[in-house]
Amino acid sequence: MATRQQVREVCSHLDDTRPVSPDSADRCPECAALGDQWVHLRECQQCGHVGCCDSSKNKHATAHHTATGHPMVRSFEPGESWWFCYNDEVVFDLDGVGPVRAD
Repeated sequence: MATRQQVREVCSHLDDTRPVSPDSADRCPECAALGDQWVHLRECQQCGHVGCCDSSKNKHATAHHTATGHPMVRSFEPGESWWFCYNDEVVFDLDGVGPVRAD
C-alpha cells in the first residue's frame, strides 16, 4: 500500500484520475458484442470504460488506452484494488482505497 504522495513520486498521472462510473457492471462490452470471452477486467480511471486485460484475446483495456491516451486503470475484478499506469508502467495499491467491486 502506498500513499498518494508516494505514488506521485513514480507516477505523474494519478492526478489525472477522477471519480468514474463503470460503463459495464461485470463484462467487457466489446468482447460481449463479439461473442468472445475475457480473462479479467480493467476500469479506466478517467472515463469509466471497462475493458478486458492483456491476457484476454482482444486486450480491450489497452486498446482503449491507445485510442484515448487515458493512462490509468484499476482492476475491475471483485476483491482486487490495484491500479496500473500505462504511461509510467507502475502497479500500485493506494492506502484507504478498496476494490471497485466487492467479493
